[in-house]
Amino acid sequence: MAALVLHTLPPRAPSTDRQRRDRATDLDVLVRTWRLPLYAHALHILKDPDAAFDAVQEVFVRALREPRFFDPTFQRRAWLFRVTRNLCFNWVRNHRRRTALVPFADPPRAPVPDPLAHAEAREQAAQVAIALSALSPPHREVLELRYFQDLSYGEIAAALHIELGTVMSRLSRAKDALAAVLAEAA
Repeated sequence: MAALVLHTLPPRAPSTDRQRRDRATDLDVLVRTWRLPLYAHALHILKDPDAAFDAVQEVFVRALREPRFFDPTFQRRAWLFRVTRNLCFNWVRNHRRRTALVPFADPPRAPVPDPLAHAEAREQAAQVAIALSALSPPHREVLELRYFQDLSYGEIAAALHIELGTVMSRLSRAKDALAAVLAEAA
């Protein structure tokens, strides 16, 4: 009878040391995988490298505090981009409020040396950046998430809290608008 009871007992929970090591490993993989895409996303919104770095750090802190984050069914990618986006928009809103109250001038940044071999690529990137800035914020955002961050339509819908059909139509309209702006510039 004792053997039967032993077989019906639940398996022993792993030790807390092992759980901490596994969580630390998961966090290390998380940071290595997502720090650059999230930084690029934050930098695209904030246009300030230091603020973008701080935003990404805060996203990782919030990921650690999110109890569902390491659940295999949790949509990590969409959650990470949504939290990054929200933090960045909050920073922009708060920055505007502070500068309206206390105006100050940002110190000039040192110019970055440009290698001549990449001049044409930089020029094309600049043209695309100018064309993107001419688009409406919803169009710019959906293009950035799809083509710069490589999110799927479903992940974009989750990150922006919109329907999948809205993502598809907004992306189509954004591509048409971008093509029109680029054609005008040519």
